[in-house]
Amino acid sequence: MSATEGPPLLRRHGRALDLFTQRVHTVRADQWDAPTPCADWTVRDLVGHLTVEQLWVPPLVRDGAALADVGDSFDGDVLGPDPVASWDTAAEAARAAFEEPGALERTVHLSYGDTPAHDYCAQMITDLVVHSWDLARAIGADERLPDDLVAAAVREVTPYAAELSKTGLFAPAVQPPSGADVQTKLLSLLGRTP
Repeated sequence: MSATEGPPLLRRHGRALDLFTQRVHTVRADQWDAPTPCADWTVRDLVGHLTVEQLWVPPLVRDGAALADVGDSFDGDVLGPDPVASWDTAAEAARAAFEEPGALERTVHLSYGDTPAHDYCAQMITDLVVHSWDLARAIGADERLPDDLVAAAVREVTPYAAELSKTGLFAPAVQPPSGADVQTKLLSLLGRTP
């Protein structure tokens, strides 16, 4: 299924994957150790994080695995000598798992409890969109994000954004400038300073 076919959520997921993939494919060899807006993460760390996120999708969505079933399978360096190819493989496996018939009606077993796969997919979209900006900022690429993906991410994350900074995975929200656009508001909500 292409990014223009299927249910709206799957179309957004496909486009978010494609957006991050485009950024990964523009990382130069000398940029993998560059800093990112994510505290203490290099470009390689950021891409590794998103790659691990995609690697979790098939066992959770397709196989119905619990976290304990997967264990530490995705700990350590998942990028190996070819980070771009590793990302591409993980991204396509995640895309295929979400696109399986009935996948969005399943329940996934996450660290904070059982969650509808539909909601998990929406969370993954938000992660991809925000980290696409992080990666673009780190490598000097176009930072503009598609308006519809930004709007979907805002709808998804607003109800629980305040809780995210408590996890330590996100910086506390920052006040966006007066008259900020939706993208700036999203990034500010998640602790970025655009």
